[in-house]
Amino acid sequence: MEVAEIMAELQGMGSESIKKILLKHGVKEPFFGVKVEHLKTIQKKVKKDYGLAKGLFATGNADAMYLAGLIADDDKMTKADLQTWADEAVSNNISEYTVPWVAAEGKYGFELALEWINNSREHVTATGWSTLSDVVALKPDNELDIETIRTLLKRVEQTIHSSPNRVRSTMNGFIISVGTYVAPLADEAITTANKIGPVSVDKNGTACKTPLAADYIAKAKSRGPVSKKKTVKC
Repeated sequence: MEVAEIMAELQGMGSESIKKILLKHGVKEPFFGVKVEHLKTIQKKVKKDYGLAKGLFATGNADAMYLAGLIADDDKMTKADLQTWADEAVSNNISEYTVPWVAAEGKYGFELALEWINNSREHVTATGWSTLSDVVALKPDNELDIETIRTLLKRVEQTIHSSPNRVRSTMNGFIISVGTYVAPLADEAITTANKIGPVSVDKNGTACKTPLAADYIAKAKSRGPVSKKKTVKC
């Protein structure tokens, strides 16, 4: 399939009602308002395609960018590719889901995430914290840099309440991910969660709630041992 063919298909799948919902959730124009389930029908046909994913992302259309993340060949993505994607991911669903998925499942996720969390732009910083959350959920504990992650927990404790809105949200997600998936740091993550308490995030009038990290971790643990994820894409 070619970019133009897929864009025409996406336009036909678009819905004004879905578009209104997504706008409230921080998705920015241009986009058609395509349900993820419809994007996955295209994903099943394409499977993985490095060039097509880059072409779709470059359209700047949020539906196409989301699809790009689903079909990306993560191992082929270069640092330059990922940096371009992080820079251009101005919609919340792309900056906090699509780009982190591809980065975390590729070769450079942890390395780039440590750079992105120091970026001055809110959407790039949020991408960094989301990528870190995905990395710790995917990688075996013996492949993680435990001391660096421990330092990051301390950083979150000290800065979360003074950070920009979407960064607060993704930092909270990082604590949850560490507490849920990184056994050596589970207790420290819960301690951090208890110290920071509730995190205020402006959800733009939607019904979405920011979870209490300590409660979320406790619920995950109550269900029994938690296995690492095989993929973070959904």
